[in-house]
Amino acid sequence: YLPSLRGGGAERVMVTLANALAERGHAVDLVLASAEGPYLQDVSSAVRIVELRANRVIKAMLPLARYLRRERPQALLSAMNHANVVAVLAHRLARVSCRLVVSEHNTIGVEVVRAQGWVAKAVYALVPWAYRRADAIVAVSREAAADLERFARLPAGSVQAIYNPFDLDRIRRLAAEPLDHPWFAPGQPPVVLAIGRLTEQKDFPSLIRAFAAIRSHRPARLLILGEGELRGELEALVRTCGLTADDVQMPGFVANPFAYLSRCSVFVLSSRWEGLPGVLIEALACGAPVVSTDCPSGPREILENGRWGRLVPVGDVEALADAMVATLDEKTHPDVKVRAAD
Repeated sequence: YLPSLRGGGAERVMVTLANALAERGHAVDLVLASAEGPYLQDVSSAVRIVELRANRVIKAMLPLARYLRRERPQALLSAMNHANVVAVLAHRLARVSCRLVVSEHNTIGVEVVRAQGWVAKAVYALVPWAYRRADAIVAVSREAAADLERFARLPAGSVQAIYNPFDLDRIRRLAAEPLDHPWFAPGQPPVVLAIGRLTEQKDFPSLIRAFAAIRSHRPARLLILGEGELRGELEALVRTCGLTADDVQMPGFVANPFAYLSRCSVFVLSSRWEGLPGVLIEALACGAPVVSTDCPSGPREILENGRWGRLVPVGDVEALADAMVATLDEKTHPDVKVRAAD
């Protein structure tokens, strides 16, 4: 169960899980408050999409309860705190024996201090009560699990850390697809790549400022893939930094980011906080050299304390620029191989 498939990391994970479970012979419904978003096209034909026709997540509670009473599934998997709270309420209203597993895909202790509006604040206030009523609680990294236990005042060890799944065959196939972008033609300057929603969390202003420092003394280009409410502010910052459209481009959401990841000179994650940044794992899977902020949570776990890429402090523009330059200057990079978790 999800609000929609509007192109976030949690949505991608749930589509991957649904497709893989269906491939293994299970009957799988992907229940959406609103059936919209770019990941709809990635849902397997073996997965049934059920739309609750609710334009807000809270309005999905009664339709979800009716769905549970009607279909009586063996298990309900939910992701993201606002959807998780609704799932718990619907599960209790339905009074069915369906096993409920809620999953947290971000560092909730960081997110809660930025909550605005009474609805968002009410959701976070309900999390401790709601999550205790789930059959299992999952977080996507060890650090995120510990953070959730602290925030929700849950017993130590009650949140299970399970890393997100990745379809490596699909990633490698898409990474090899042709890329029609002039910046990746032979002889062009190196491309610094970033991917994510244009939001406060991703801290693209620090990345743009760090790139401007690099661009002042060497040729390079910055490409940011993603869409979001801060587009106007970021475009203004690009101009303020004296950069042009030949230096920085933000083309929006792209269906195949892997073709970019496999060809960039360095991938940069500039986030202030994460849960388990899937795009950082995908960058490694595509063989891209990486630089990441040491944000809560996930990058340090993924990069094994800096073994597979440089870690820099959150919001430190100078350190970010230095790490990008050092990575661009390296003639060889470690042979990164993604290993399956035990």
